[in-house]
Amino acid sequence: MHGTENPSAWLQRWAHLIAPGSNVLDVACGAGRHMRYLANLGHRVTGVDRNPEAVALAQACGPVTCADIENGPWPFAGLTFGGVIVTHYLWRPLLPTLVGSVAPGGVLIYETFAAGNESVGKPSRPDFLLQHGEMLRVTEGLRTVAYEEGFEASPDRFVQRIVAVRASATNTLERWPLRPA
Repeated sequence: MHGTENPSAWLQRWAHLIAPGSNVLDVACGAGRHMRYLANLGHRVTGVDRNPEAVALAQACGPVTCADIENGPWPFAGLTFGGVIVTHYLWRPLLPTLVGSVAPGGVLIYETFAAGNESVGKPSRPDFLLQHGEMLRVTEGLRTVAYEEGFEASPDRFVQRIVAVRASATNTLERWPLRPA
């Protein structure tokens, strides 16, 4: 089941940018692998997923809302988070909402499949593959700290990843420390 694997290496590399003790939202959280990782770092985590079995597992890490965020209302309307985490999930109509859910000083960590993946496996439908530079365009209102796009092996896949932050109202020159890969 999605969400029982180890946490994403991308998330592990960049989670230090999330302010200590932040409220963090894990979108399409599956069984809660990222919720578990972030809770162990001291964050207050919330998840959302449409699979009731996954939600039941993820609830061990924090509150999880069972909701179909593609066909129903956004369950966190009006709320912002110090961290918004998304991996292996893409629903384009929700992208502006996800970006808007990043609080001032908050971080968006996003990683999913990109165009080209159809040549190596699933997902293969264009609806589920980011186009070249798409996350850079979607997050234009945020400051990009890290971005990757390309092919990686084992497993073979095309990916696009971004870490983007929203400047806080009091300090637009915040330092976002980089860590080696």
